[in-house]
Amino acid sequence: MTYITDMKYKEAPLLASHRLVEASDIGAKLARLRRARKVRQVDVAARAGLSRSTAALLEKGDPGRTLAQILRYLEAIAPGVSLLALLQESDPSLKALAQAEATQRVR
Repeated sequence: MTYITDMKYKEAPLLASHRLVEASDIGAKLARLRRARKVRQVDVAARAGLSRSTAALLEKGDPGRTLAQILRYLEAIAPGVSLLALLQESDPSLKALAQAEATQRVR
């Protein structure tokens, strides 16, 4: 008898579509926080003990990434920032980025 835990599988087909949207949203928020903090993806990945390709998957919202990977990546970007703060986008650097984007001059 083969159990689903005995083999590799993709998470996406096992999740409801709204959960995939949530995973994508978390990834986008991680990427936005990283850009707001002006840190390169490769540097954050190294600090988190992840490969750059795993970091890219995290930022894309791949549902196959673990909570531990997400939390390590968040800690590498912004030490001390909670997952709740990420989801609420309450970090001051995100507010500064939003303000800078709103006031950019259009050519």
